[in-house]
Amino acid sequence: MKKSALQVARAAYQPKMPKALYGNNEVEVGEPTESVADQEEVQKLFPNTYGMPILKFVESVKATEYPAINVGVILSGGQAPGGHNVIAGLYDGIKKLNIDSKLYGFLMGPGGLVDHQYMQLTGNIIDEYRNTGGFDIIGSGRTKLEKAEQFDKGLEILKKLDIKALVIIGGDDSNTNACVLAEYYKAINAGVQVIGCPKTIDGDLKNEMIETSFGFDTACKVYSEVIGNIQRDCNSARKYWHFIKLMGRSASHIALECALQTQPNICLISEEVEAKKSSLDDVVTEIATAVAKRAENGNNFGTVLIPEGLIEFIPAIKALISELNDFLAHHQDEFNAIPRADKRQYIIAHLSKENSEVYASLPEGVARQLTLDRDPHGNVQVSLIETEKLLAEMVGNKLADWKAAGKYSGKFASQVHFFGYEGRCAAPSNYDADYCYSLGFTASLLIASGRTGYMSSVRNTTAPAEEWIAGGVPITMMMNMERRHGELKPVIQKALVKLDGAPFQYFAENREAWAVNTDFVYPGPIQYFGPSEVADQPTVTLTLEQKK
Repeated sequence: MKKSALQVARAAYQPKMPKALYGNNEVEVGEPTESVADQEEVQKLFPNTYGMPILKFVESVKATEYPAINVGVILSGGQAPGGHNVIAGLYDGIKKLNIDSKLYGFLMGPGGLVDHQYMQLTGNIIDEYRNTGGFDIIGSGRTKLEKAEQFDKGLEILKKLDIKALVIIGGDDSNTNACVLAEYYKAINAGVQVIGCPKTIDGDLKNEMIETSFGFDTACKVYSEVIGNIQRDCNSARKYWHFIKLMGRSASHIALECALQTQPNICLISEEVEAKKSSLDDVVTEIATAVAKRAENGNNFGTVLIPEGLIEFIPAIKALISELNDFLAHHQDEFNAIPRADKRQYIIAHLSKENSEVYASLPEGVARQLTLDRDPHGNVQVSLIETEKLLAEMVGNKLADWKAAGKYSGKFASQVHFFGYEGRCAAPSNYDADYCYSLGFTASLLIASGRTGYMSSVRNTTAPAEEWIAGGVPITMMMNMERRHGELKPVIQKALVKLDGAPFQYFAENREAWAVNTDFVYPGPIQYFGPSEVADQPTVTLTLEQKK
């Protein structure tokens, strides 16, 4: 395959790791853990993998010999920059433990395990993908591992290939599946360990022990570059308001980080909208007021950042979506059989009075988008809801009403954008290249120490890489019970933006000035080479969170 000059240069980059991973090491065992909530229910569901201790790898003078081991790896869910480096770190790690160890990749996600689709990953293959974006080395998929038949079918190929450990690289739902699989294999004494790695550009798989999910750093830098380009254009032409929706599923971490990097006029934070119990009209009025204030200074242009999941956090619409999820979980076939022209009325007739009224008030397009097929986890596919168009249109209508009433005299024209796929497969930043390689290498040590039901953890990542802390966290520690497809299920608790956290507080202190003034920042592209303070910098979010 033909490579660009940058790819050739990046292939030579050797990711940095925590000091403890380079030589001999041993595991330091912490205190037993418990789930973040619903302890009794979670423990009942995971009797074999609940309450395990947090682990930390430390340097050791003692060398240990390890037998050769066959390991399987799966890329699960949406792409995130750095996945190839997790696999490279895992490969190098098991080869360092024993040169005769082998790595097998299951193709196109968890479905590859169930359907027995795989390939052996050799050194030549791994070398082609070091420090590159994407998941194309083995592909990814969204097959949900939740049934015993799937686990048993997967076990057949694991036994055939003599695979003793399986690494699942994914987000909160994928790692929940990894935990369920680990519990099942442990319960039947299958002799297969299961280790997870925290992936998602959304940034919502994090806690005290998982500082950030990989890919978040790179994706935010890519989006911020493009937002900066738009803001430069915006400040040049001075005639458009740009409404920019950013990927991120439910949490607003990406929108907040991009706001911290680019200083737009407005950035909506879903978690704040929910906390304030804002209506859709409240959100529209907030944006329109800022537009009007800038118009008073002759500035009929600006930028608005919108998190992908915003619509779900407006309380009235959140209640509507919750009822819709439950209803469609039990009546999807019946709904699908209804003629398209009658679907809206069918939904209105079957919802509670309050939610029916909210649904009826929505524009036809948005109402239809709320009833589109759910994702494999039973969630509304919020990326398909054109919130940016909805808000731009509603703000324009409100300003027109104000103009008719003599309350506004500016000009308003809008452009809409949605940045999502543009950032998911970008070549990883130095931070993500280092972090991902370290996660994969750490996973090899968790396997070597005989662990299962753990997630690879690398912490203290705002310090130089040699000071990072590598270890493992029991996945059950992150669990709580949530309603999915109309039933309570154990899932990893999503980490939403904390309104009392340092990143949001910094944003809140500055947003009024950003709204009125034109204080745009233009970050430019990711820097792979140069001084460490430029090339290796972590996100603003992580820097603010880690400030002591």
